[in-house]
Amino acid sequence: MALAVLLPASTSAAATSAAACATGWNASTVYWGGDTASYNGRNYTAKWWTQNERPGTVDVWADNGACGGGGTDPSGFVVSESQFNQMFPSRNSFYTYNGLKAALSAYPAFANTGSDTIKRQEAAAFLANVSHETGGLVHIVEQNTANYPHYCDTSQSYGCPAGQAAYYGRGPIQLSWNFNYKAAGDALGIDLLRNPWLVQNDAAVAWKTGLWYWNTQNGPGTMTPHNAMVNSRGFGETIRSINGSLECNGGNPGQVQSRIAKYQAFVQILGTTPGGNLSC
Repeated sequence: MALAVLLPASTSAAATSAAACATGWNASTVYWGGDTASYNGRNYTAKWWTQNERPGTVDVWADNGACGGGGTDPSGFVVSESQFNQMFPSRNSFYTYNGLKAALSAYPAFANTGSDTIKRQEAAAFLANVSHETGGLVHIVEQNTANYPHYCDTSQSYGCPAGQAAYYGRGPIQLSWNFNYKAAGDALGIDLLRNPWLVQNDAAVAWKTGLWYWNTQNGPGTMTPHNAMVNSRGFGETIRSINGSLECNGGNPGQVQSRIAKYQAFVQILGTTPGGNLSC
C-alpha cells in the first residue's frame, strides 16, 4: 500500500503545482539561446539558435519538465487564458475564457479524454472550427438576416413558439433551427426553444451549445466531432460532422483548407502535433 508523503510546512501549494506553460513551440519561429517554448505539456529552453527543430527530439532543447498550461483552472483545461487570447486576438468580448470554462462542466469528457496530445488536439480542433464559424469569435449571431425566417421547421409538433424568425445561427457553432434549439436546451436543462436569445446573451450558455453539438451530434458525418478526435480519426472528420454536406468531397475545398490552417496554427499554440487525416 502506498504511503502518503507529508510535505514540509514551508512548502507552498504554488511550489508543488506544475509550472505555467510557455507559448507553444512553432516550427517557423526562430528561437535564440535562452528562449522558451512548450510542447506536449512540457517546457523547454533553447540552448542556442534553432528553427524547425521539435522540442524533445534534438539536443538543442533543454527539457524543463511538465507544465500546467499557464493560468489554467483547477480542472486542468489544456488551454490557458493566454493561449486562448493568442488564438483569438480580435475576439468579441462576449466570448470570454471564463464563459468557456464555465461550460466545460456540461461535457467533462471534452478535451479531457486520452493522452495529453489527444486532449490538446481536441481542444484545438473545436476552437479551430469555432473560429471558422464565427470569423475568429467575432460574430455572435448569423450575419445574413435574410436567412432568419428559414430556420423554423413548422412540421415539428412544438412549432416555433419564440417566433418564426427566432432560430437563426447563434454562438460559437452558430446553432440554428428550432429543432436544434429544442434538442440542445433539453440536453442542457435550459428552455432554448422559448428563449433562444440566451445563446447570444449568456456566454456560458453559448459555449455550452457549441459543446453540445461537438460532443453529441454527428451532423452530416458518421460520428461526433468528439469521437473523431479521441479515436484519432482526424480533424477532417470533425469538418464532415459540422458542414460536410457543403464542404467535403470537393464541395468547397477553400473552406476546408481554411479550417485546416486554423487547426494547424492552434495545435502549435498548444504545443502539440496535428495528427493525420486533416481533410475530408
